[in-house]
This record gives sequence, structure tokens and C-alpha cells, in this order.
Amino acid sequence: MWPYPKVVAHRGGGRLAPENTLAGLRCGLAYGFRAVEFDVMLARDGVPVVVHDPYLGRTIPGSGNVFDYDAAELVTMDAGSWFAPRFKGEPVPLYTQFVDACRAHGAWMNVEIKPAPGVEEETGRVVATLTQAMFGLQIAMDDPLQVPLFSSFSTVALEAARLAAPGIARALLVDDPPEDWLEQARKLDAVAIHANHKKLTRPFARQVREAGLGLFCYTVNDPVRARELLGWGVDALCTDRIDIIGADFAG
Repeated sequence: MWPYPKVVAHRGGGRLAPENTLAGLRCGLAYGFRAVEFDVMLARDGVPVVVHDPYLGRTIPGSGNVFDYDAAELVTMDAGSWFAPRFKGEPVPLYTQFVDACRAHGAWMNVEIKPAPGVEEETGRVVATLTQAMFGLQIAMDDPLQVPLFSSFSTVALEAARLAAPGIARALLVDDPPEDWLEQARKLDAVAIHANHKKLTRPFARQVREAGLGLFCYTVNDPVRARELLGWGVDALCTDRIDIIGADFAG
């Protein structure tokens, strides 16, 4: 049900480096992680970039939204100073740059598609089409560890991704699981549910597994809780605390 790594570095380097940057990825790699989660959305010109918030101001100085700028403008912005002075000038990565860096180090990828409001379908389609082009050979070989896994809270984005690149697996992200979570997952031909561990219950974990789906939890930063979840049958988790929940934590 879950052929992927069991412990994944959240947004690259978790809390140890600026999120969704190449510096963050290098941090995760330095801690032995070869599995990473990161977020992708579209710039104004339709080019995918790696960033979490749809607006500027938290990790990128400035105002307005990511989709108010072209990718060429975003990659000149400082995505590191907010975290620590030594990361000043760390740029916003293009999706292709981040993928190339992961592949160069043999890192598996959970790509969270984060569409801005109103461009859910376009974001899913563009990200999936580009990923299909980059991983065509690996998709044909049907080796899940060589192909990213898409996830999203947006069923519209995931459906667009399914139509554009059916050979790339999908996972449905949920916070409070809706009553029709299984119906949604089936319609998307999803392979897994990605659940908020704070709202996960043991009965729901059992339901997911009985449905034949993988169960991944975000974002687990306490080793005691991580062991409890694994004991419930959770297949995998992502963590910000890559310093205390290591890549080999689940064995």
C-alpha cells in the first residue's frame, strides 16, 4: 500500500533551514534524508515555483501574491533572510531546479500541488505535464521510488493532474476528513490519504488501511507521537524535526 520512504523531510530541511529552498534541501540531505516534501504553485506566467504561501511577507519580503509576479522576478527574491542572516539571498527555486537537485542526490519527492484560488485546474495540469516530461522513462518503468508522488488538498488540481499524467500517483490531503473522503479518493484513483496527525484517530487509520490505501501523516515532530502513529499502522510521516526523527526512525 505504501512503497515509498517512511520518514520524509518536511519542506526540505524542516525547522533547520529556510523552507522550500535549495538550502533547505541541502540541510535535509546532510541529515541523511533521501525523501523530501515540498510545495509547488504557479507564478503569474504559469511557471511552477517552489513556495508554500500564496502571498509574500512571511518567507519572502514584499507584498502581494506569488501569482502577481513572473517566475523570473520571484527567483531574484530573498527566501532565506527571514530564517537567519546566513541564508540571506537564498532564492525562490523553480520547480525544475528543485527536482533536478533532488534527482542529483537520489531523493524521492512528495510534491504538494498548492494552487492559488481560481487556478486549481491549471496548476494541476501544468505541474503534472511538466513532471511527466521530466520522468517519462521512470514512469514507463513503473518504479514508484523513481517517480514523485503528487498530493493536494485540491481535488480539482489532483483530477487535472490525473488526466494530464495518469502514470504519476496521487494522494489526497485532508485536515478534518470529510464524510466522503473515500469516495473522493476513489474518484481520483488515489493511492494514499495524507492526514493531519493532530486530528487522526485510530479508527480512521484503520478505515484507511482497510480501504487498501496508504496512510501518511503530517507534520509529526514528537518521537513519542511518531511511534504511536506507526503503532496504529500509519505507513509514513513527514517531520520538521529532522534532527530528532531521523530518516531511519521507522526502520
